[in-house]
Amino acid sequence: MASYTATIDWALQPGEDFVAGRYSRKHTVSFDAGITVPASASPHVVPAPWSAADAIDPEEMLVAAISNCHMLSFLYIASRAGFTVLSYRDEAEGVMRKNAEGKIAVTKVALRPAIAFDGRQPTPKELDELHHEAHEVCYIASSVKTEIVVEKPR
Repeated sequence: MASYTATIDWALQPGEDFVAGRYSRKHTVSFDAGITVPASASPHVVPAPWSAADAIDPEEMLVAAISNCHMLSFLYIASRAGFTVLSYRDEAEGVMRKNAEGKIAVTKVALRPAIAFDGRQPTPKELDELHHEAHEVCYIASSVKTEIVVEKPR
């Protein structure tokens, strides 16, 4: 069908001690569109100075990918259902815990979309159905074991 690429670049810096674990986890992630973003291990996992709080971490990228895919799927489903979406903002949150196998994982992602519609507004039941169908067609949701829920915005 399709293939997607990302290039991860990291190098040991002068003066760092790899074997002792005293090395920066800061690196870059480049995408095929020519965008490169600074990345790092999460400061929640690897304390500073060996991580960078001003860089995106894998857990944030996972939460963003789930939220982004759900939004794109929702917009498609809503347009097909005849609704006009004016804006969509999601303050998604992922939670890391031990999973059923006892491994640390992002076990839950809460999506909290605030959506503005023009014209006819979906009923609460219709909105739930739009989110359910968006979840069903989202490629990323189909690719992960993480529980994904839609909640009210904060």
